[in-house]
Amino acid sequence: MEIFMWWLDLDLETKEWLRENLRAEELPLAVVQGIAEAGGPHPDTPVTVLTEADWDFIETQSEFVD
Repeated sequence: MEIFMWWLDLDLETKEWLRENLRAEELPLAVVQGIAEAGGPHPDTPVTVLTEADWDFIETQSEFVD
């Protein structure tokens, strides 16, 4: 599922973490769970949950005023 379809449902703490740790290679379990609960990817492991396109969206399209 594309990030724009679940980004709005993502909790604010998770959004902030993603913005502050842009392109992190590993995501904390809480962030992975937040993404899954919002309707994003459900990975088997907290590594490489997000694609390069997802990171590009977070960097350029997401607004800090959620």
